Amino acid sequence: MRFDPEASWVANAGLGVAREALEPVKEKHPEISYADLYTLAGVVAIEEAGGPTIPFRLGRVDMESGETSPPDGRLPDADKGSRIKTAQHVRDIFYRMGFNDREIVALLGAHALGRCHTDRSGYWGPWDFSENSFSTEYFRLLLEERWSPKMTHNGKPWTGPDQYEDSTGKLMMLPSDLVLIQDPKFKKYVEMYAKDEDLFFADFAKAFAKLLELGVPFPSKSWFRAK
Repeated sequence: MRFDPEASWVANAGLGVAREALEPVKEKHPEISYADLYTLAGVVAIEEAGGPTIPFRLGRVDMESGETSPPDGRLPDADKGSRIKTAQHVRDIFYRMGFNDREIVALLGAHALGRCHTDRSGYWGPWDFSENSFSTEYFRLLLEERWSPKMTHNGKPWTGPDQYEDSTGKLMMLPSDLVLIQDPKFKKYVEMYAKDEDLFFADFAKAFAKLLELGVPFPSKSWFRAK
């Protein structure tokens, strides 16, 4: 994702900020590949935010240009126009990578962290009130809050893409978030994780480690940190 065309994909908007933040680390430790550095940064961010310890190993190899970038459209979109189409799209994206419904819900629980920015994705707002803490709040709020279409923003009509807000107007959910409670097969895992943080952390750690290792031909001997 360092090179175009991948770096310029709409789904990767805003990642330039993270790349720039990690450049001093790369300069200090030139022996680590960018691929290992970027994935390790994600692992550390989750752990420092109070999340689970995630198994991690080094061995990813950098490309020298964007010539081998995969085609655009392989990352999940927030909305496909209807509940059914959006739910199917989420499954299509993650099933292609070998994930099941339980792993999909666990991975989307990472929305407990961070927020959306209008100058990047076009959406606005955090998913919960503790956007710097990794927790089960995302799942609890999905189930307990009443989510209504966002109509206004700062006293003016909302002109961004369709999204939903809670009763305070300060929190948001994407259409792809709401399908997790609209689809019964997804919802049962939302309910499980909302009640059991230990279970969510354990499942997330496994699924995230799996995601970070997809397609990587690790050498037979590589540094590995177990959970």
